[in-house]
Formats: sequence, structure tokens, C-alpha cells
Amino acid sequence: MGLLISIVSIVGCVPAEGEQGTSTIYMIVFLALLFALMYFLMIRPQRKRQKEHQQLIEELKKGDRVITAGGIYGVIESTSEDSLVIKVESGATMRVARNSVALKRE
Repeated sequence: MGLLISIVSIVGCVPAEGEQGTSTIYMIVFLALLFALMYFLMIRPQRKRQKEHQQLIEELKKGDRVITAGGIYGVIESTSEDSLVIKVESGATMRVARNSVALKRE
């Protein structure tokens, strides 16, 4: 954050007389580049991960080995629209939300 403040203060230095318009243009270009950088480094990768997770959730079927977000390992016994019944190692079954599945094991 300190680096950002330093850069903005350097870019926003008081211009010489008659250069006010160009300083404003440089500031606008700088902010546009900053937002573009933020999009490509933060927002775009997050959307990609969300899309991959949604695809994983849609493709789950009976017999798949999964790990939930809570760390529970199990095998899918049955599926419904918004939940799954998984069988854990001890033989117990539990119903979990589809969105709680974090990984599909091979």
C-alpha cells in the first residue's frame, strides 16, 4: 500500500504552469492501467477458479471419490439437485451440500 501511495504522489506532483492538462491525462492513464492490472491479477483468475469449481460440481456422479471443504473424504452414494450423500470410511453416510465438495479424487 505504501508503494501505491508513493507512486500516486509522484504522478500527482504539482505541475509547472501550463501543464495542468497533461498531468490530468497521465493520472487518468495511470489509474486505467492500475485497474487493468488489478483485473488481470485478481479478478480474472478468481472467475476462472469459480468456473472450474462449478464444472466440477455439475459433473459429480455416483461412485466419485470426493473431499469436502471440511476435509471429509468419501464416496458419493447418491446425488440430488443441491446435495449429495457420501459414504465415509467408517461406513457411515452423510448428506452434504454440492457446493461443499472441494476436490474430486481419482
